[in-house]
Formats: sequence, structure tokens, C-alpha cells
Amino acid sequence: MILSKDNLEKREAQMLAPYAVKSGKSKGRKFFEKEEKSRMCFQKDKERIIHCKAFRRLDKKTQVFIAGSGDHYRTRLTHTLEVAQISRDIARRLGLNEDLCEAIALAHDLGHPPFGHGGENALNEMMKKYKMHFEHNEQSRLIVEKLEKSYPQFDGLNLSAETIDGLVKHQTAFDQAGKKFEIFPHLEAQVVNIADEIAYTNHDIDDGLRSGFITISELEKFGLWKLAYKEVAKKHDIKFSKEALIPRIVSSMMSLMITDLCLQTDKNIGKKKMLVHFSPAMKLKTKEVRKFLYKNFYMNPKIMKFISRGEKMIKKLFDFYLKHPAHLPKHGHLSTNKDLVIAIKDYIAGMTDSFLIQKYEKFIMKKK
Repeated sequence: MILSKDNLEKREAQMLAPYAVKSGKSKGRKFFEKEEKSRMCFQKDKERIIHCKAFRRLDKKTQVFIAGSGDHYRTRLTHTLEVAQISRDIARRLGLNEDLCEAIALAHDLGHPPFGHGGENALNEMMKKYKMHFEHNEQSRLIVEKLEKSYPQFDGLNLSAETIDGLVKHQTAFDQAGKKFEIFPHLEAQVVNIADEIAYTNHDIDDGLRSGFITISELEKFGLWKLAYKEVAKKHDIKFSKEALIPRIVSSMMSLMITDLCLQTDKNIGKKKMLVHFSPAMKLKTKEVRKFLYKNFYMNPKIMKFISRGEKMIKKLFDFYLKHPAHLPKHGHLSTNKDLVIAIKDYIAGMTDSFLIQKYEKFIMKKK
């Protein structure tokens, strides 16, 4: 039996919770497209995102370590995939739309420039000189609405309104923190927000331990680590090697956070506020771990040295393109200085770490 889109939408409507976003009730897309008979709208969204060029470039962009620093450190792509996996898990438990959660998760970091948040700060500083700004969530939206050129009838990917809304309202401790929205994001978007935090908190512990920048003894004082260790010891009555212990505890911490989130969210349903969040106790546990990571991992001098170098390269390359716009692709369509500045921003934001270094060496280092 082959299930049509109508069959799938009916099954989805029966299976999902009343408060979930239903594919059959999507607000649609900006540009009209003929109805498909096989794929639901959010399924189509996630497939378009996976096949776009910006998604492929995430593989060579910094998460914490510069892309290429080590075979097993997270890149922006592997981070994205982990967020998508956690989002689907949470959505499945809560009866929400897994396809919509996955689509938002897959697209949430498309706008990240090279060299992570350092690169974002550098681009924002350059844009402020011209009374503009740079913010990677806004850039993600720009990519899916304009910059990708995969279709003859429209710019961008023409994603569903609900996926776009999830990108606009993506918010974590590092992304659009404290920003107020007129309307709360739908639950699927809220799930991705927290899934992002769960992913980077846990995989950054893993990468931090792998690099030696943080140690197990430093983490043993935190309640979340202690709780996870107890769960691991209870489940596996054997002596662990360090190599096996770390992934098991990280996995346990992730599981504890997801379970707590689902239980607390289930209690919150029906209240007029942000519904998807941790219990107060878990929120405190994760906050203290993130505070430790910020001080001892993200701000580690060895990491900051590479990030600072990336920031300087971005700024110098930005100035170079301002003076030599002929080296920009599609430079002939720029009619004003504002157009030029925006084009440089879009070009550099889309670069991978290695491509930016290549251009820097070609145009800046060659002149010295």
C-alpha cells in the first residue's frame, strides 16, 4: 500500500496531540506551488533544506573548534544534526509534528558565518559602521527566503510559514537572548529552541573533555553530572574505561534533560506562556554547567586565539572587498554603497572556515 499525501495528513491528524501543528492546516508558502500528491508540506521543507548549498557548507564551519581541527570534534553540521535528532525525540514524546521540528532544526544555523560566534561578532561590528547589523538567525531566514537560487520561479526555498516562524523566533541563551515576540512561537519551534541548548551543552562537554580543556574531576561537582553518573552506574554494573565512561554519562545527561523537559512541558500545556521548558531544578542544574563551560571552555585562551584570528581575517577581508568590489561574485548588480556592504556581508557569512582562510591568504597575505 502506497500512502498519498492525503492519507498521511489524515493519519497525522489522528496521531498528533490537539495542540500540535498539523501539516494539512499549514498557512502555506509565499509563492504558489502546485499541490503534490506524495509529500506533506513540512516533509518537503526539510528535504529542500538538506539539499541546499548552505546546508552542505555547515560541514566546514566552526562550532567551538575551527573546522578541521580534529576528526571527532563537532562542526556546525554535526551540531545541526544532533539538534534535529533531539527535536524529533521530544516531538515524538509530546505528540508534536516531528517533520516541522526537524525542518526548523535543520535550518536554524544556516546563517552562521565562519568562525562561530566570533565570526558573527566580527560581521556585526563591520555592519554597524554602516548603520546596519548582522544576526545569524536573520541571516538564516534571508538564505531560505532569498539567497538560495535553486528554483526558476522564485528566490530562496519557499518554505512553509510555520518553518519560517520557527527560524524567526529561534531563541537560546546565545541566540536572540531576551528578545520579546508579540506572539509566542508554536510548540514545535519552542522544542527546537530547547533542543539546541540540550545539544550544545552535552556535545560541548564531550568535545571539551576530548580536547583536555576541561576534566572529569571539574565536572564531578555538578548536580547534573552526579545524577547522570548514578544512572550509568545503575544501568551498567561494570568498570568503565574513560573512553566509554564519557559518552555514557553525556548520553545519560541528555536523556535526563529530555525527560525532565517533556514532563514539565506536559504540566504546562494549557497555560498562556512559553510552555516548553525545564523544571526549575533542571534549569538550575543546566545553568551552572553552561556557566562553567563558558568560563573554562568557550573562553579558553587556546580557543579564543583561533577565534580572534578568524575575526581579524573577516574584518580585513570585508575592507578588502569594499575597496575591490570587482572580486565579489555578481559585483555588477550593485548600484549603491549599501548594496555593496550587504553583498559583502552575505558573501562572507556564507563562507566556510577554510574558504575564508583561502581568500584571506590570496588577497591579504599576498600583498604583504
